[in-house]
Amino acid sequence: MPLPKLSAAGLVSAAALTAAAPAVGAPFFDRIAAFPVARNLPEGADPATVTSAEIVAASGDGMTLVYSDSPNRAIGFVDIADPAAPAPLGALVFDGEPTSVAILDATVFVGVNTSPSFTEPSGRLATVDLATRAETASCDLGGQPDSVALAPDGGFVAVAIENERDEDLNDGALPQLPAGYVAIIPIADGAADCAGMVKAHLTGLAGITAAEDPEPEFVDVNANGEIAVTLQENNAVAILDRAGKVLSHFSAGTVDLEGVDAAEDGALRFAETLTGVPREPDAVQWIGTDRVAGANEGDWRGGSRGFTIFDRDGGVVYESGPSFEHAIVEIGHYPEGRSDAKGVEPEGMEFARFGDEEYLFVLSERGSIVGVYRIGEDGAPVLAQLLPSGVSPEGAIAIPDRNLLVTANEADLVEDGLARSHVMIYELAEREAPAYPTLTSAGADALIGWGALSGLAADPEAPGRLFAVSDSVYSAQPRIFEIDATQTPARIVRAIDVTRDGRPAQKLDLEGIAADGAGGFWLASEGRHDRLLPHALLRVDAEGAIAEEIALPQELAAGATRFGAEGVAVVDGRVWLAIQREWADDPKGETKLIAYDPAEATWGAVRYPLDPAPEGGWVGLSEIAAHGGSLYVVERDNLIGEAARVKQITRVALDALAPAPLDGPLPVVEKALALDLLPILAAGKGYTPDKVEGFAIDAAGAAFVVTDNDGVDDSSGETWFLNLGPFEAM
Repeated sequence: MPLPKLSAAGLVSAAALTAAAPAVGAPFFDRIAAFPVARNLPEGADPATVTSAEIVAASGDGMTLVYSDSPNRAIGFVDIADPAAPAPLGALVFDGEPTSVAILDATVFVGVNTSPSFTEPSGRLATVDLATRAETASCDLGGQPDSVALAPDGGFVAVAIENERDEDLNDGALPQLPAGYVAIIPIADGAADCAGMVKAHLTGLAGITAAEDPEPEFVDVNANGEIAVTLQENNAVAILDRAGKVLSHFSAGTVDLEGVDAAEDGALRFAETLTGVPREPDAVQWIGTDRVAGANEGDWRGGSRGFTIFDRDGGVVYESGPSFEHAIVEIGHYPEGRSDAKGVEPEGMEFARFGDEEYLFVLSERGSIVGVYRIGEDGAPVLAQLLPSGVSPEGAIAIPDRNLLVTANEADLVEDGLARSHVMIYELAEREAPAYPTLTSAGADALIGWGALSGLAADPEAPGRLFAVSDSVYSAQPRIFEIDATQTPARIVRAIDVTRDGRPAQKLDLEGIAADGAGGFWLASEGRHDRLLPHALLRVDAEGAIAEEIALPQELAAGATRFGAEGVAVVDGRVWLAIQREWADDPKGETKLIAYDPAEATWGAVRYPLDPAPEGGWVGLSEIAAHGGSLYVVERDNLIGEAARVKQITRVALDALAPAPLDGPLPVVEKALALDLLPILAAGKGYTPDKVEGFAIDAAGAAFVVTDNDGVDDSSGETWFLNLGPFEAM
């Protein structure tokens, strides 16, 4: 019989969900480019060299970016004349660790840490000519620099000289001398006046933890030339004038948090209360000249998971509480592995006016998200949208004249074969809606945390009604999520716990789901012998209670490896499982599709030919779904970003899918390419994810794909839930 194919309309629909296509509507930011900073490695360098983008600044004309790259003791340059196609301009290496950058027109000021030890801190302020990308001058700062900020009038540079503590000494407790300070270096005719440098000592301030060890962390300068500086470990903020005089200082105080997850236990449960949590702000930003905002990352005692706006004397004008974190929970970016620490950890900030609107940007280091807040007429921030960033955003710069926002993302996971460090670029434009998120649990009756979606199935009767499962990242809370895909973004409306004897089922790694035709589901659980997880096929009722557990027969289990069942589908009463990769009894380059007949309790299988593995990776199966006369298979490699080569949907004719007994030779099926997913995933303008894990075709014939974000573990946390549109016959 003829095989179905994706219609052209389906391809357009998928692109529309991920591309930042302008449309008449409200102003929204969308990501338009991602620049892997490894592209700035020198010619001949090992491409697997660890890189980082921490703090980023823009030239006066907004055409060039400069970021600090501490692992390579360098600053990197990026040409953004075309912001949608950033180009590498190389890097400049220093004699120490660049910690921060600021730019006056075409002059770059770089804080360089040259400290031989914690007790002998040293550093300098380097001046770099942007045109030649060469160092032209240097000021000895007398200590270890952290943050660098330029006065808006170009009159001086302020540097937080942290002289950071040794976290392994006395459990990191303060004081640990020598004390830090703020260095204020005048600028004359575009050059740093080293001789005119003022050292603003912040010792002796009342009400801080260690008055003799202030530990300045981050600085920002307002239009009046006043300097706000956070003393993170001391949970305090100080305001100085340009001569270094302390105008005010105050404790950042504490926060009570309700509805948080405070336990790293493999479950997403937001039902705990934390009281008296010190804010311990990291980044600080002026909002006008009378208010300062702090990102409450926390350090050794605190971290309140949100941000706070203070007046000049420390009065709390606005407190986000857990609301920022809750918004991140709803889009699947919550880092469960940080529950017992500081949650989403807001670290970086930026403030800017775009046209008539003021925006505060809050960067979540652990959630890899940028919260975009509009400042309302009453001065209160209102969450406008959430932007996906690279892994661990630390720095941001707004370029309002070009309607651009840029983030620097410090984590480079190349040693684990995962995502690289990136600089990411966003554009503000009139749009019908933001491109991200594509899936959210916002609007549900209760806060629903989710992530690591590893399988997808459609309701056989209700168009747009889908179900997904999450994998062993949430080992203590296996769940089925009901999705309403008729909305944009799609909505998770319900979470169904998978239970055994009334309790959350244990030792499961759910990787596939299919409707069982009786209101319940078939679930595929991938085994892993080194974790005592058995390979299994489960049948659950509509409420998630396990009604039947079916172990693989010995003929199959004997050859099993850790790469087990990754998808499940029901065809003519048989339950089919897709095995991800070759097992011990498979020829190289072939894996199995195995079939279980519930009526007869018998097993059979066929072999599936995998595409050749690209260099440095492997190819396997992630999902199967039956529709019309075909079994559709998600086949992918395990590579990320520019290295990705195979992310595709293939089809196998059902009339050729004849399972053979396990004790004899197994037939090899023929496959045909149905859709290359690489260009669709690239339309998100980030890095291509490795795990395309879910695929389903709903009751109206529309196809959907979802990616697995690994529960934000070694990942940017992005989940792409894509409507590929309708199928039609060939």
